[in-house]
Amino acid sequence: MDDVIILGAGIVGIATGIHLLRRGRSVTLVDKSEPGHETSFGNAGIIQREGVRPHPFPRDLQTLLQVGLHLSTAARYEPLALPRLAPPLLRYWWESSPDHYRKVVQSYAPLIGRSIITHSDLIQACGPETEKLISRYGWHLAFRSPDRLEKEAGKAQGDHDQFGISFKVLDWPALKSAEPDLIGGLAGAIHWTDPWTVRDPGALVEAYFQLFEKLGGTFIRGAAKGLKQTGNGWSADVNGRTVSAGQVVIALGPWAPDVLEPLGYRLPLFVKRGYHMHYGTSAAVKLNHLLLDPEVGYAMAPMARGIRITTGAEFAERDAAPTPIQLGRAERAAKELFPLGQRLDPQPWKGARPCTPDMMPIISKAPKHKGLFVGIGHAHHGFTLGPATGELLAQAMTGEATAIDIHPFRMERFMGG
Repeated sequence: MDDVIILGAGIVGIATGIHLLRRGRSVTLVDKSEPGHETSFGNAGIIQREGVRPHPFPRDLQTLLQVGLHLSTAARYEPLALPRLAPPLLRYWWESSPDHYRKVVQSYAPLIGRSIITHSDLIQACGPETEKLISRYGWHLAFRSPDRLEKEAGKAQGDHDQFGISFKVLDWPALKSAEPDLIGGLAGAIHWTDPWTVRDPGALVEAYFQLFEKLGGTFIRGAAKGLKQTGNGWSADVNGRTVSAGQVVIALGPWAPDVLEPLGYRLPLFVKRGYHMHYGTSAAVKLNHLLLDPEVGYAMAPMARGIRITTGAEFAERDAAPTPIQLGRAERAAKELFPLGQRLDPQPWKGARPCTPDMMPIISKAPKHKGLFVGIGHAHHGFTLGPATGELLAQAMTGEATAIDIHPFRMERFMGG
């Protein structure tokens, strides 16, 4: 019997395994897919150190009307999903009120503060080939209107003053100097200088998984069924084989309710689905750094496979058929700014971001069962926060003092406790 079973081999599960192995625990990682091939794979590739403010529910009438009338590229919804999504979305709206949101940011900022530190630790452990995946330039939050650029510059200054986040304001000539092949249509950008970007997120997670195996971790591919508490720990069936351990970690992202609800944990989780596509360019054209176009609602990033466009949020059922409407809109908007070539993927990639109504993840011991721990609900920041979450869970599971206070991320906040 192992010390720990981890269900979910995304970046959170892998990082948790690494930190537990470093503390002398034996670990078995279980997933129905290859490691890192779900939400950890299909993102914009930002280690988002500046992201101290999680995405709130829009509260201005103009944005709400755009979403409600399906005019927005940044967010859309599937009407048939609304009956089930309405309760958590109503709470999401409530938690996004100014007073509540200020408290969320105060709790969330220290967690984001661990992002670069914990990624740097794992990247260094993986070696120089993994270092080649990383750019430390930062990224561009670009604006089409001077008024929006000025407004966001004021917010950025506030985050610098309160949280020490570094940035530069680039006017159009300065942005054009950094990105000579931009066509136009932009007033300038906020250059966030603290974050790192990754030219192949899937390859980075694969490198972390190789480190997990190098440290002695075991991986079993298959769906874990019938997770149950036993006399001395936990057991589950994987492909007809019983795996057991003293402790178990649920790091299944949007699939966590499938395991937690039979154990009596009904959490107000929902998903924001997203899509990506890669594009070619001519030999003479290059995008040097990630650019986010918030007035439309997509990101455009240079990746190993080509230029990757990632979409905003689609509120829909987790397993519903793809509806990549936002991708088409994002593609048209991106071509106004940059000479994108042909699509390189046979179809858009689709993933589901696991979300909580208060915009903060659950990093916690489960309150009703001994030896059950949970790391889920990271929304847009799962890739950023995977290693930090793994560090904090491993510390909590082995009785160490955690690097930051994890009380704000406890599961009980959704259970009346």
